[in-house]
Amino acid sequence: MVTTRRSFLQTAAVGSLLAAAGATATHAMTPDDPEPQPSNAPVTKYKMLILGGTGFLGPAVVEKAVARGHTMTLFNRGKTNPHLFPHLEQLRGDRDTGDLKALKGRKWDVVIDTSAYVPAHVQATATMLGEHARQYVLLSSVGVFADHGQPADEPSPVAEITDEVAASMTTIRESLAHYGAMKARCEKAAQAAMPGRVTVIRPGLIAGPRDWSDRFTYWAVRVADGGEMLAPGDGLDPVQYVDVRDLADWIIRCIEHHIAGLFCAISPAGRFNMAELLYGMKAATTTDASITWVNEAFLEANEIQAWGHMPIWMPRSEPTVSAFHLVSSKKAVQAGLVFRPLAETARDTVAWHHGNRPADYEWGQRAGISREREAQLLKAWHKRDAQPSDPATSDAPG
Repeated sequence: MVTTRRSFLQTAAVGSLLAAAGATATHAMTPDDPEPQPSNAPVTKYKMLILGGTGFLGPAVVEKAVARGHTMTLFNRGKTNPHLFPHLEQLRGDRDTGDLKALKGRKWDVVIDTSAYVPAHVQATATMLGEHARQYVLLSSVGVFADHGQPADEPSPVAEITDEVAASMTTIRESLAHYGAMKARCEKAAQAAMPGRVTVIRPGLIAGPRDWSDRFTYWAVRVADGGEMLAPGDGLDPVQYVDVRDLADWIIRCIEHHIAGLFCAISPAGRFNMAELLYGMKAATTTDASITWVNEAFLEANEIQAWGHMPIWMPRSEPTVSAFHLVSSKKAVQAGLVFRPLAETARDTVAWHHGNRPADYEWGQRAGISREREAQLLKAWHKRDAQPSDPATSDAPG
């Protein structure tokens, strides 16, 4: 495939920015897993500040915190979903311009940073608020790793850039050009400002209701729509994701249990491949969807790219990204991260989509491909199968 580590990270970064603009979790426990703390256990109530809070992950965190009895204040520009949480304190400012006036002189027990893209932004807020806050929770990404061609865990090397390049990017949008390395520097900035009091969380693909990025939503809705659908590869490429509500639940758990450190928060490596993802989604519906697996050579010849046009998918044949979905989450699971069934995430995502988007929503604006383009590709694929002697199209699916 034509996917490279750089092009993938740039696409992933844009998706992350778009995504940024409570059922009880269940998980098949293994003997090594700790018993999760009951959700109704008495907890100390904290004053929390969230930097962001109205995009994708932010609302889920706010909702969970409030449900647990914590006091929550939101700080953001007021441009993304400003109608959310009218009953909560809302402070306005802009990290890109350095406008933090609304935070000066204020005290919170915990700071949750869901908009950490620029190291200088993190340094400024962690330094300002760290005098009183006992914990700083920073949302990073598995995109920080230097090598996505090898399975990774928390100690794995991270991407690096020079001080000069890092200093030249002062806005969130500018930082996306070096997404992984800038996220890694954000982690270090928080840790330097508040040593021993930082919880760095590295999720991978986040799924569930409010997934405007379409990275998971595309597949859930496509399966639910039924009929013949195009899918990439042979179904055996690994997949990892985390439901936004499970991630939010665990973030609040880390706060309530004073859990600091570095964690990769994603489904266990090897839990899903593309076939298990799509057939698992199908099992959650009454759809008549039939999946046609299309090989990489055909997709590349038709300029269909992994991750963007075929969301989530990272072909294991591509050396630079073959292990992107093989990140270890063992440490986070041992700290209480649990996962609800795929069927629940898929059903709730489809319900959210139908309740918040027009019936003629055009797929492919953010991720995926349009239904028309899919039909064209399927027609070309079947025509290709009917002409096996054509040397340009004679590869078997795989």
